[in-house]
Amino acid sequence: MASQWQISRAARLVRAGGVIAYPTEAVWGLGCDPWNALAVERLLALKQRDPAKGLILVAAAIEQFDFLLDDLPERWLDRLASTWPGPHTWLVPHRQRLPGWISGEHDSVALRVSDHPLVCELCAACGPLVSTSANPAGRPAARSRLRVQQYFSAQLDGLLNGPLGGRKNPSTIRDLATAEVLRPA
Repeated sequence: MASQWQISRAARLVRAGGVIAYPTEAVWGLGCDPWNALAVERLLALKQRDPAKGLILVAAAIEQFDFLLDDLPERWLDRLASTWPGPHTWLVPHRQRLPGWISGEHDSVALRVSDHPLVCELCAACGPLVSTSANPAGRPAARSRLRVQQYFSAQLDGLLNGPLGGRKNPSTIRDLATAEVLRPA
């Protein structure tokens, strides 16, 4: 597992506009500061990902998303609280509270509160992160540090080493308003 120094260093890199790789529940992820347009642009270019698709934000605790959740219906908040932290990504209306480089062409944003200890420590240190699988578009998601390095070599600003969370598949994605499953686990 990463040391506190390594986690602090990764958080500093993120706050400075860097793009880093880190292990998540099932695959390696790429992350950056969601409020930094240049960092998000770099991350999208590394992945060769269409900006219109939007990105997932990951946090250490539900409170890190209060600015998006504070006026949602109680039944929706209960739905979130019953599945977080954990491998559940929810599409939540953003009501223009996020920049377009995060939401893409959507009226909602994908949010997850992680239960991976390293992701939680990193998000506790630097706030919510963009979290997308560490792979170029069309290629399999990286399940090892070596694969991350093969895909991205020296293009990343940092790599936070640690074990994956042991899940076989990335998180389920569901629509918060309808509870419809858009991507099963």
